[in-house]
Amino acid sequence: MKISKYHESLNMTWSADSVRLILTPSQTAKLIYYYVQETGYFKTTYPYFTERANLNSFLIIYTIAGKGLLKYENTAYSLTEGSCMFINCMNSHRYEAVREGEWEFLWLHFNGNNALGYYEEYVKEGFTIMEIQDKFLVESTLRRIISVNQKKLASAEILTSNLIVNLLTEILIQKNSHNAVSILVPEHVKETMKYIDKNFTESLSLEKLAAKVNISKFYLAKEFKYHTGITVNEYLISARLSYAKELLKYSDYTINEITFITGMNHVSHFIRLFKDRENMTPLQFRKEWKG
Repeated sequence: MKISKYHESLNMTWSADSVRLILTPSQTAKLIYYYVQETGYFKTTYPYFTERANLNSFLIIYTIAGKGLLKYENTAYSLTEGSCMFINCMNSHRYEAVREGEWEFLWLHFNGNNALGYYEEYVKEGFTIMEIQDKFLVESTLRRIISVNQKKLASAEILTSNLIVNLLTEILIQKNSHNAVSILVPEHVKETMKYIDKNFTESLSLEKLAAKVNISKFYLAKEFKYHTGITVNEYLISARLSYAKELLKYSDYTINEITFITGMNHVSHFIRLFKDRENMTPLQFRKEWKG
């Protein structure tokens, strides 16, 4: 198997009051925490740049003031005041100061057992540069990560891990909130969702749902997936299984009865769908819930 080589090239044109911390995490931190590899504050001017590839790290940069430029996945992105970038450093990338003015930013190289999972969730709808809504929270969290590690507190690794998780959580929340308001869900998709919510116990097909909103089934399928992230059928299954879990918890209906009440119609199909999504059978779910 061919192993890609690490590549780095940089021009260190930053101010005297800039801060760069290079840390060596403990084995415990590598095993169970999110940990810092490098972090700091830079005030840079042209021709500052950093160019890397095949580095096992994730990088967050928050721009405090000025303007920078990121080149990532064959696309150029402007980094301006209040913006935040989150990249996987295994991918080839370059970020740099532009010719006009200073570029001032906070940065964090980190890793951890599920760091890749956070990144994949971040880019699920495509890579973007975020315009941060809660600027104080993001900036203060990054500054505290620097401060905790400068002071070399005994609890630094635990505190840092918690701060990184909080930062990642805030980034995902803000990205999802931005996506929710920036994409207007069309009426035919909203009407389909409402109809399924009210009638999921009935026999529903894509053809029937499309007829309700007066569009073709192919167009509905495409639009529904684009605006909700799941298929019409998955949305229908989710509604039925949610109701099934309620009946398993709070009723004495048999598994067979619940199958038909929820509109599934085939017991073996219901059990298979339930197990695929809950990692247990309906009967195991009932026993676990009722003790």
